[in-house]
Amino acid sequence: MSRLADKLARRQFVFTAEIAPAKGVDVSAALQKAEQLQTLDAINITDNQGACMRMSPLALARLLVEQGYEPILQLTCRDRNRMALQSDLLGAAALGIENLLLLTGDHPRFGDHAAARPVFDLDSVQLLQAAQGLIAGRDMAGKKLVTAPSFFCGAAVAPAAQPQALVLKKFSKKVTCGAGFFQTQAVFQRRHLETFMAAAASSQVPVILGVLLLKSVKMAQFLNQNIPGVQVPQDLLQRLDEAADPLLEGVRIAREMVSWARQYCQGVHLMTFGHEELIPQILAH
Repeated sequence: MSRLADKLARRQFVFTAEIAPAKGVDVSAALQKAEQLQTLDAINITDNQGACMRMSPLALARLLVEQGYEPILQLTCRDRNRMALQSDLLGAAALGIENLLLLTGDHPRFGDHAAARPVFDLDSVQLLQAAQGLIAGRDMAGKKLVTAPSFFCGAAVAPAAQPQALVLKKFSKKVTCGAGFFQTQAVFQRRHLETFMAAAASSQVPVILGVLLLKSVKMAQFLNQNIPGVQVPQDLLQRLDEAADPLLEGVRIAREMVSWARQYCQGVHLMTFGHEELIPQILAH
């Protein structure tokens, strides 16, 4: 059992953050960021986040294992068919990577290789099923594995997305397919989190709240226009617009979201986009 799985099983509150692999082969900057995050419980390694090409997350996750950190490997369905996804999962297990966050992935048209052909042979629910099949010792073709892997599988959920009935239906399906924890997209309105958590409580699967650091009103407007399931309300836009220091105001907003998580969730996942040094301020009571 991974350390993350053990803490969540014991109903302890967890703290995670994320690192994007390098746009190149020099991993020194990513490892320096990991050092800044060493007090957290686990570090997510993103998989061509935003459909922008970077180094394989599998390579960086292994380097973190070697340094004594606990990675959460993100794996998306956008760039690989079912054979490649299963191969990467088996490779991850062989490299000592236990925690997974299994995602469908952003369409290439949103990223830096807009001409790339998307795969989407599977979606996130089917990828969860595939991972559970490997854990049980068989691949998607029903062939028996020589040695089965062990994983702690996570999935994503968007509590603020509409219609809520569809969000909850997919959430339940992911629970049924083996999700051991959920990491949410950023939620900027407390009522959305309250409503979702009240409906999701019966599953008893840990939910880690995604807390996103807003750096400016321009960034907030970009999220509203381009990220489905994420909505920064007008009052927060106004706070950022009127702030003498928008980044500092973003820290205050993130701290408010952390306080919600302490009430309703079992952890926070911090998305600070290069401002890891601000994490202690965000987590301060």
